[in-house]
Amino acid sequence: MQQVSRRRFLVGAGVAAASYASFPTTALAAAHSPFKVAVITDEISPDFDHACSVASKEFGLQWVELRSMWKKSLQDLTDAEISDALKILNKYSLRVTDIASPLFKVDWPDAPPTQHAASTKSITAAETFRQQDAVLARSIALAKQFKTDKVRCFDFWRVDDVAPYRAAINAKLREAAETCGKQGVLLVLENEFECNTATGREAAATLAAVPSPHFVLNWDPANAVMRGELDAFPAAWQLLPKHRIRHCHVKNAVQAADGKIAWSPVGTGLIDWTAQFKALKNSGYRDAVSLETHWHGAATPEESSRISWTGMKQALKDAAIA
Repeated sequence: MQQVSRRRFLVGAGVAAASYASFPTTALAAAHSPFKVAVITDEISPDFDHACSVASKEFGLQWVELRSMWKKSLQDLTDAEISDALKILNKYSLRVTDIASPLFKVDWPDAPPTQHAASTKSITAAETFRQQDAVLARSIALAKQFKTDKVRCFDFWRVDDVAPYRAAINAKLREAAETCGKQGVLLVLENEFECNTATGREAAATLAAVPSPHFVLNWDPANAVMRGELDAFPAAWQLLPKHRIRHCHVKNAVQAADGKIAWSPVGTGLIDWTAQFKALKNSGYRDAVSLETHWHGAATPEESSRISWTGMKQALKDAAIA
């Protein structure tokens, strides 16, 4: 893993942007991939119809991940908006990988308040925590409406010392997983750099502590890198139970000479996505690999997603995935 200078980073992004024009829009035969190749729609545009058009017609995809649309969380969509969204998905022949819910992206009520508490200071941590049962119920209902069997969750905002609360948090995750299991849904934990399970090593520990068959992992190696686990792939990856990885977010990050880590296009950064895709395939993985751009170095989020998609598409091609 190498540090990336600003000049090298910008050159890499420029090459990716230039190379985009050389790929036909349907260059990736996604239908023949062992993976469900997808993109989170709001990384392209809050306009759900437009995002789906780009995903289908331009990127050549058959799958999308849903987090928000029309600048609204899925949690807040009306019945009419859900009906419209289903019509749009049908219009572009798109299926849904999972519901990317905000479940448990809140403070643990017994832990010291985090920096995120200030944004909800009119609501106590205990009240926000109590709302999570409703968030879970809504997410399961959305999963059924959008015909997917996966709901994403987090592991509560990160505290300096989680040890005193770890057993109780694990019990809550297990309870939520069992609730999902009764509805035929998997609870998919994302290792998120601002939450208590942020790295690959922490993900392995949490999975071991919550052995429910309904509790699985959304592997995000770039999030682990952002938390400082620069060897997320391949070192931390080796520690993960591969049969419990059921979703994967694709983005990248670079480390500057001063040690600071920043998001980058998929084709440039500390994660070797060609090698990661090969490792996923060799492990028997057959679920989604979903572009979560996050890098916004181009003029618009849509153009940033185009550049990252070019890097992701090339890595899939180089890994002989499609």
